Amino acid sequence: MLTMPLAKERFMGLEWLRFILGCYVMIYHTAHGYPQIKQLWGLSELTSMGFFATSTFFILSGFLLAHVYVRGSTLREPANHFWCKRFFNLYPIHIMALLASVLAVGYMHLLAVTPESATFSMRFVIYDTHESLAQTHPEIFRHLMDNTQLAFNIFLQLFMLQAWNPYFLTFNAPLWSLSALFFFYLVFPWVAPRLMSVRRYGLWMLLIWAVYLIPPCIAVLTNHYGMPTTGLLQRGPLLRLPEFLAGILAYRFFLERHRDNFQLTALQKTILFIAISSGFLLATYLFTHGGKNYWYYLLHNGLLLPIQMSLLYLCAHIKAPSQPWLQRWLPRLGGASLPIFAFHIPLFTIWGTTDRWLRGAPLACIKGDHLHCMTAGSAVTPSILSYLMFLGTTVIFAVLFQERIVVPLRRRLQKRYLKSASSASPMQ
Repeated sequence: MLTMPLAKERFMGLEWLRFILGCYVMIYHTAHGYPQIKQLWGLSELTSMGFFATSTFFILSGFLLAHVYVRGSTLREPANHFWCKRFFNLYPIHIMALLASVLAVGYMHLLAVTPESATFSMRFVIYDTHESLAQTHPEIFRHLMDNTQLAFNIFLQLFMLQAWNPYFLTFNAPLWSLSALFFFYLVFPWVAPRLMSVRRYGLWMLLIWAVYLIPPCIAVLTNHYGMPTTGLLQRGPLLRLPEFLAGILAYRFFLERHRDNFQLTALQKTILFIAISSGFLLATYLFTHGGKNYWYYLLHNGLLLPIQMSLLYLCAHIKAPSQPWLQRWLPRLGGASLPIFAFHIPLFTIWGTTDRWLRGAPLACIKGDHLHCMTAGSAVTPSILSYLMFLGTTVIFAVLFQERIVVPLRRRLQKRYLKSASSASPMQ
């Protein structure tokens, strides 16, 4: 018999996890432009597994939504209430991050501190492919969208459908993850109660894992490493859905262990941590030094699912800290994870442009000496100290954005459109 959910349980370890995942994705997208990263042995490789963090975040989303919204084998509220709440939380982040990307490109043009920033366009995209040719001749896959493509992709962005474009990412690339989450939210009211009520959930987990591995295995066996295969595997919502479903089943598994009063011992936690760390390090080596194209597809789409679920399970057993300040800050940092995902690229663009302008020849830029301005800006060596300041500033921005803009706006929308909706959970 299925135990009832832990209605008042707050998973502080998962707050840590989703904050760290957001920061890891931010570092993955921004750190590799700094030559100092490559000078520290292993650091470049360890920060190259961005897909591991994104996949774990999708699993974590399924886990937390099942915890908050599923009661027994039913939703705690009507499906339309759930959809509205999730939309009210997701869309403000998405649309404002999209606008921030437009502003960031305009800011690059205004300062024009490098030849690239002076000519960069919102039309510029790179076709997604994992062919060897993309490494040797990347210029072949660079593309400027025509008016029709631009209008179509603006439409996709406005309706959070950009993850369904398998050929290239546009404007603010990490926003595809919010597009995929939007699709997961749409199917959640239908799949979550059913998965939470299955008896042989272990068998269902193996089935989901097997289904998840089928597309990358087919791609590898047929030697399809180009378009649109790479984009479909990387962000296709249907092909990434098993991660979200696995998170729901992970919560089902956690509930069963809770019913039996099961707690991980210190030794079990240590063994699990060593196994997860070893699996991550091995995967990192295979991805960065494996020398075969197929490792990306297999590691990206399914091979790491047991390790990611083990990480989630381990973090769910981390006890709440005794320090009051940590108890206050962990939910705030966890809540900032989506803004970190959404805003780090435009913020990094603005930060990097400003850094080059200030450390280059700002007076020449102000006087309109564009050649001197660009020459000096291009010669600036990226500063690690400046980068660390960027990371801290982005985290602060994300916390304030979530608390001062997203949460009040979400509450106003819910009050207006969902007057009878139950009060929002703190884990939302």
